[in-house]
Amino acid sequence: MAHSTEILKHLKDIITSDADRVSYSFLVPNLKGLETALSVNSDSAGRDSRNLAESPQASQHKSDSDPAGNDTSGVATDVTQFFTPSTSNPLHEISVFTAATETFSRKNTNCSIDESLQRFRPVITLAKSRNIRVRAYISVVLGCPYEGPNVSPQRVADLSNQLIDMGADEISLGDTTGMGTAPKTHELLHTLERSGTDQGKLAVHFHDTYGQALVNSAVALEHGIRIFDSSVAGLGGCPYAKGATGNVATEDLVYFLHGMGMDTGVDLEKVAEIGRWISAELNRENGSRVGKAILNKR
Repeated sequence: MAHSTEILKHLKDIITSDADRVSYSFLVPNLKGLETALSVNSDSAGRDSRNLAESPQASQHKSDSDPAGNDTSGVATDVTQFFTPSTSNPLHEISVFTAATETFSRKNTNCSIDESLQRFRPVITLAKSRNIRVRAYISVVLGCPYEGPNVSPQRVADLSNQLIDMGADEISLGDTTGMGTAPKTHELLHTLERSGTDQGKLAVHFHDTYGQALVNSAVALEHGIRIFDSSVAGLGGCPYAKGATGNVATEDLVYFLHGMGMDTGVDLEKVAEIGRWISAELNRENGSRVGKAILNKR
């Protein structure tokens, strides 16, 4: 979190178009964090709106109105559209984190589950008032490094519904330790279905510590889940889950989904190349079997 504001400022400086359809997620631990993000966003928007007002397009809007240029609604509309989260504004969404077990919650966020929910409430309320999308993560849904592999599916369902009721647009169910198996994944998703959780708001986030991420992804597909978290070259891990490896590799997941006849819109060759590059930059082994296979054929 120490450099998150610096990164957001950098994104504001380099992004000029939403043509690549990239969504950026800004982790917000509390209301102060969101206010900081909004202040960065506001400062940049103010600079860009002044630039836009001086642009040829702005001049054209004035010439289309009366000679005095009194009708500036065209300029105002452009500014509004340009800085809404759905266009070039990199604050496309904020994310909040809680956990399915008390011990992990205290280790990861230094508060109880209930306390974390109370922290989120004003954050989500403010975000929604600004038309900012909210993604909520629930960690250790299929196994906890402190409380063991048998995490209550009903607790996960209850947390999911509470977060949705607060205004969260999407819930990412995290198998942080990678302990999850096909039967446990089925039980969890079946419990969520029975609890009336909107399946369209669910995403899955499988770590591949025990090599089960793609198996669990297949189960999630059978339950109607269509949003999957992944990381290029299998990057990632968790400092509070000893031994946990990264998310399922994007290359492996995309290859699997394409093999199922699904269209992801992802160029697998290009992702494999990015996986090679970032692995070299970080001086770590490429964690994607598919990525390495594609690269080895060249």
